[in-house]
Amino acid sequence: MAAFNILSPSTTTTTTTTCYSLSSCLSNITRTNYFSNDYNNNKTFSRDFHFSLFSSQTNSSSSSSSKTKRELSKMPTRSSKSGSGHSWIQDGSMHQNSTSSNKGIQGPLHSVFPSVPAQVSSVEDLFEFICSGPLISKLGLTSEMIAESIDKWISYGLQLCLLFKLNELYLTVPQKARFYHYYIPVFVWCEDKISKHVSQFKDSEDILPLVIGFSAPQGCGKTTLVFALDYLFKVTGRKSAMLSIDDFYLTAEGQAKLREANPGNALLEFRGNAGSHDLPLSIETMSGLSKLTKEGMKMRLPRYDKSAYSGRGDRADPSTWPEVEGPLTVVLFEGWMLGFKPLPVEVVQAVDPQLEIINKNLEAYYDSWDKFIKAWVVIKIQDPSYVYQWRLQAEIAMREDGNPGMTNEEVKDFVSRYLPAYKAYLPTLYAEGPSGSDPENLLVIEIDEGRNPILGN
Repeated sequence: MAAFNILSPSTTTTTTTTCYSLSSCLSNITRTNYFSNDYNNNKTFSRDFHFSLFSSQTNSSSSSSSKTKRELSKMPTRSSKSGSGHSWIQDGSMHQNSTSSNKGIQGPLHSVFPSVPAQVSSVEDLFEFICSGPLISKLGLTSEMIAESIDKWISYGLQLCLLFKLNELYLTVPQKARFYHYYIPVFVWCEDKISKHVSQFKDSEDILPLVIGFSAPQGCGKTTLVFALDYLFKVTGRKSAMLSIDDFYLTAEGQAKLREANPGNALLEFRGNAGSHDLPLSIETMSGLSKLTKEGMKMRLPRYDKSAYSGRGDRADPSTWPEVEGPLTVVLFEGWMLGFKPLPVEVVQAVDPQLEIINKNLEAYYDSWDKFIKAWVVIKIQDPSYVYQWRLQAEIAMREDGNPGMTNEEVKDFVSRYLPAYKAYLPTLYAEGPSGSDPENLLVIEIDEGRNPILGN
């Protein structure tokens, strides 16, 4: 692995740069400004998690000494303190290729930021680490394919470090695994689906954006994954849009009417389950996005304010909705119940009788959501109780940082309103995939309780 191609955005030619160490290769990528577009949306991202989760305070020496051509300059281990909240950057969980038990998360719920840097000292080491990822063979990637595109993998990793405010030379094992075993492989998969999607259109035809659905339980990190993918699309020149099923919740008035129409049903007392979404708004939005095929075409994307009405929530003021402009390449649509489909009544009644109305409501969701989605990423968990553990972690972290957070009992009550749907619909989703999904355009990623991809079945 003597040389890698580093692309310069200022020209259409390829500049060949010899990179013997990871630090020199990253330095070359930075100097050539591989990604020239400044993605300024990271300042506005606040839905579902705070960007400060990913900031870190560092102390490191600027001195370094050369070791060998293939090794990084020696630098002292820096100690880092976490930002507020709880995230994969803080939890210290190690990437594992093992199945998880049905028990809850072991160990402390709010761990410290790991301070030991990952043992990657050269491009060759990074290459081997990438090839060891659990998704590589699943995506049909070979070591030869990765070697040919290693410059892009390094560049993607550097951009993610910039996004999450991490030092690329001091990534911990969990951080390194999250980037190179998870986010970047999924991005490569999405890029492949986009290329195949575009190839289906004739030269004279408008190319419709590809809608990729991300179905994953609450708390497993899907919003962060989609945020990272959206960032990579933008810095590589793609126009993308992010949507969540949360954006289509009923207004506060609509929620009140839903509660009144279903007295005593705890599953419809608050927003969340099927029936609590504005499906006409969803159809209008998804249809509108499909028409953003030309320069200058614009539309606003709905957003939801979860803090309104003391946490009961309401639709955000339309004047605050973000605007997207065509030609749009990809729409990233995420949600905890995307792909759920109705089941025989006796099946849902056996789980929870209150699910019967939810199951009936679900019949209208395919035409409002799923039929627009042409590629799917389904994040699989072994035990729905992980959702409780993840939510509990987040709330404990918030309380420890001096912010308002739900009590343990409140967390239990909150999650209990979603668990029946998980228990009823996840087995079918995992076994059959979403309705109308093409197996060639379906990626199932199994994660452990540490939110890391595992080999699975």
